[in-house]
Amino acid sequence: MTNTDTQAAPSADRDLIGRLTFGTMAAQTLRAAVQLKVAELIGDTRRTATDVAADAGAHPQQMTRLLRALAALGLLREHAPDSFSLTGAGALLSAEHPDSLASFVGAFTDPTVVRAWEHLDGSVRTGEVAFDTVFGTDFFSHLAQRPELSAQFNAAMSQAVSETTAALPHAYDFGRFTTVTDVGGGDGTLLAGVLDAHPHLTGVVLDTTHGLDEAAKTLERHGLNDRCSLVAGDFFSSVPAGSDLYLVKSILHDWTDDQAVTILSHCREVLPPGGAVLIVEPVLPEAVAAHTETDSLDSAITYLSDLNMLVNLGGKERTRNDFQDLCHRAGLTLTTVTPLADAEPFSILEATASPIGPNSR
Repeated sequence: MTNTDTQAAPSADRDLIGRLTFGTMAAQTLRAAVQLKVAELIGDTRRTATDVAADAGAHPQQMTRLLRALAALGLLREHAPDSFSLTGAGALLSAEHPDSLASFVGAFTDPTVVRAWEHLDGSVRTGEVAFDTVFGTDFFSHLAQRPELSAQFNAAMSQAVSETTAALPHAYDFGRFTTVTDVGGGDGTLLAGVLDAHPHLTGVVLDTTHGLDEAAKTLERHGLNDRCSLVAGDFFSSVPAGSDLYLVKSILHDWTDDQAVTILSHCREVLPPGGAVLIVEPVLPEAVAAHTETDSLDSAITYLSDLNMLVNLGGKERTRNDFQDLCHRAGLTLTTVTPLADAEPFSILEATASPIGPNSR
């Protein structure tokens, strides 16, 4: 190593720490942009901060500061002093965009989600869910008591699943099945994508009453009322029989191992011969890949999600071996694990009924 290399390394290290430390501020900048409807007010034109501020009911000088911060983050472009337009990424902050992430930003920067993170060190020390301590109840019970926040969270989940909805129907052999139950399927966006791509299938969306709030609209929008039904229920109690494929997307990571086994066991109990359980979640490698200076935050998102499960829900992200163990305990055999290339970091994990029955080793 040369003297130059030795001198450059500390600077790069300091830059990394600086970028990560300011991450919270960057997230709140996005939140302010969504709350002030900056993307909607700029639209597909160039606008001045004064004009945007007038429409937003904001202070012109402070709006300039916000727009310039958004430009520095790559969400706007300042063509000349005080002349701004949206970038492709910035357009996704508009609730009017077909691929909008406005609700996603709103939900994951909301104090309800962020406040428990202030107690991450405590959760690491004790293993306890910080959210429950801070709010006096668990995350989903808290949402159920706040309809507006629950609606925002449901919309965020719908927006977050868009890439998976586009990729999954073409990345798995749905042709050998007849009916799919989406366990914890929310507003039905993912299942609608599967049914649209495979006209021979019928479907069932299982979720709580609150979780299904927007599902009927989704089915009507896709013309699926005759091919898909909605079932209000609790996957900790049972899963409806009658399907030969049970889809479990981004559900297991919300829960402890024992709770995840309960969900999978209920799927196993109603699984017919030749049926399968399809788990769609990130799969952590057994060890974290070495970090390089060119790595972006993308490579760490699944690990940050893992910590989010720790502080807010009590669940976790899992490795292949973890999923294999969950399936074994539920009387299932994990048969394949396939990365979902067009929807990273998700993978498709197929499990079938074990011949020796549940809870045996």
